[in-house]
Amino acid sequence: MVRPREEFIMENNEQNFQPKTWVSFVIMAFLVAAMCSAIFLTGQQLHITMLTCMGFCILMLVLTGCPYSKIEEAIISSGNLTIPTLIILYTIGAVMGSWIASGTVPMIIYWGLKLINPGLFLATACIACMITSLATGSSWSTIGTVGVALMGVGMGLDMNPAMTAGAIVSGAAFGDKMSPMSDTTNVAPAVAGADLFDHIKAMLTTGGPAIVIALVGFTVLGFSHSGDANSETIAQILESLESIFQLNLTTLIPVILVLVLAIKKFPAFPTLLISALVAAALAILVQGQSIPGIMSIMENGFVSDTGFYDIDKLLSRGGMFSMHYTASLTVIVMAFGGILEKCGVLDEILSKMRGLTRTVGTMVATTVVIEILLNLVTASQYMTIILGGKLMMPVYKEKDMLPQCLSRTLEDSGTVTSLLIPWNLCGAFASAALGVGCFTYLPFALFNWICPLIAVVWGFLGLFQWKTGQKPSKKTYRPVDSEAPVSK
Repeated sequence: MVRPREEFIMENNEQNFQPKTWVSFVIMAFLVAAMCSAIFLTGQQLHITMLTCMGFCILMLVLTGCPYSKIEEAIISSGNLTIPTLIILYTIGAVMGSWIASGTVPMIIYWGLKLINPGLFLATACIACMITSLATGSSWSTIGTVGVALMGVGMGLDMNPAMTAGAIVSGAAFGDKMSPMSDTTNVAPAVAGADLFDHIKAMLTTGGPAIVIALVGFTVLGFSHSGDANSETIAQILESLESIFQLNLTTLIPVILVLVLAIKKFPAFPTLLISALVAAALAILVQGQSIPGIMSIMENGFVSDTGFYDIDKLLSRGGMFSMHYTASLTVIVMAFGGILEKCGVLDEILSKMRGLTRTVGTMVATTVVIEILLNLVTASQYMTIILGGKLMMPVYKEKDMLPQCLSRTLEDSGTVTSLLIPWNLCGAFASAALGVGCFTYLPFALFNWICPLIAVVWGFLGLFQWKTGQKPSKKTYRPVDSEAPVSK
């Protein structure tokens, strides 16, 4: 049976649905108002707020002609990113529990308290997380393992928890964005059409100065706020750890294993899973845990009973179930972000912002603002980098920039600011793992806000903004010997 021509026209119109500009602005205004209310009035009830925003968005789209089938497709397609994220998230929960039970985290706390100068602690914590994240290519793995241990060291040294968390997040973010094994470090050049290692070299021009400034800042903060923990208090903490755990070199095997597997370029999931299983074996063989006991710890988390409230609070964590808050938020925000992307809610707003790019400086600044905006509304650094890259690539091509200029700016703003937003997946995870709110550690996450500022400054000064032929590059937007005019 031949279908009527009107059906084909209707289906085509449904597939090509584009919301009107006023609809997009109303949805965004509602989102901003709702999130501000959640943060400042209701104590960050993020789940119900994001669910309400998604419901309002769906209602507006359906009332203005968007077929519900398209909305459903958008939600389903978001699962391609959501499911791998959830698997990693729950695995990190198991790693946290097993690392504590095996004595790995207590061992790091123990020797950190013994060896680290309080004044240099923040800078040392930043460097330790930077190295770990650079090796593993994952800020999440770093924050959930070494970061948790360093929070314990900072607590023992009577350091401000927000400062400690800021140093951890800064180091983890820098290492993640500079690692060739990081997801975002591969996604950004792929979207922008740049070579991976040209991209990493380009990031040194902004990330390098930013991390140096951050380390200087952490050193100053460390010596200014090194706390007043005395040797007696530290000795009591060390004694408590010794009484609960067998602290020997075997407890560091999970750390070494993660670094070795990362260097061998194992994917994140098997690396984390192997580390968790090895730590579980150590918990049984070294710490005397039973098999049912360690399985319960990997699911429900470790419960500490040292007699020190702060130590017990820090070590009583981990387990897959501890990730339910972040995991459930992940499902909601990824579905909402998928709707915003697939249904074109952001297209008109972002296109108008792209019109501001008259000079190289405004081009870079607009890219940074768009990336931060996307991090706020999509809550996913992956969506942020992909959408921002697709949107801004024509501008960089028009100005004949090298593709690594775009990919660098995508990471300078999209990757690092995701850790500063409470409802973003990265910010939600870091806050849950470290036990410090995003807005609490934000002022001390020096690298994460200095890096995008440097990117904008370099853009307006014209520094490290390369056009085709000005710098050797494996990939360009046009042949180097092309006669195509260069846009000023």
